[in-house]
Amino acid sequence: MKKTELKEFDNTSYQPGSMAKRSLWYVVNVLFFNTSVPFPNSLKRMLLRIFGAKIGKGVILKPKVNIKYPWMLGVGNHSWIGEGVWIDNLGHVEIGANCCLSQGVMLLCGNHNFSVSSFDLIVEDIKLEDGVFMYKSKKLKKYVEFKEKSLSSVYMEITRDGTRGMNKLDYILPDEIIAC
Repeated sequence: MKKTELKEFDNTSYQPGSMAKRSLWYVVNVLFFNTSVPFPNSLKRMLLRIFGAKIGKGVILKPKVNIKYPWMLGVGNHSWIGEGVWIDNLGHVEIGANCCLSQGVMLLCGNHNFSVSSFDLIVEDIKLEDGVFMYKSKKLKKYVEFKEKSLSSVYMEITRDGTRGMNKLDYILPDEIIAC
């Protein structure tokens, strides 16, 4: 493994949207989503749809939700996004219907390849099927797929190593540690 040289980092090939679109979303996100003010869910759903998110009926978005790029987000009908949830969707995030992402859940689609000196950006998708319940500071990294009715536990980080394939987690019992 080579020594990391951050001056060699170059992510110019990653283009998640125009600078104007990202800047405007940043302001909207700070004012209406990543705030303690409990704006109506109907307003927040409308704003997400304006920015290209696919949002189902009856989606609940609590205060202090941080969404990186709504145009790479899909949320199914009647899902709940709890307070303090961070959707850092450098890749596409698909959240099924009737899912609950409780307080402090983090969905992280990006990481860096520390095995190369240029610390290259790695971006992959996350998919949560219908009925997934995540709670208490859960972190998902890279491509992870949760099957229907999955349940994840407290303070568990879920990731996968390698560049091919995906993790499929059927049922995770509370407080059970899973190495992926």
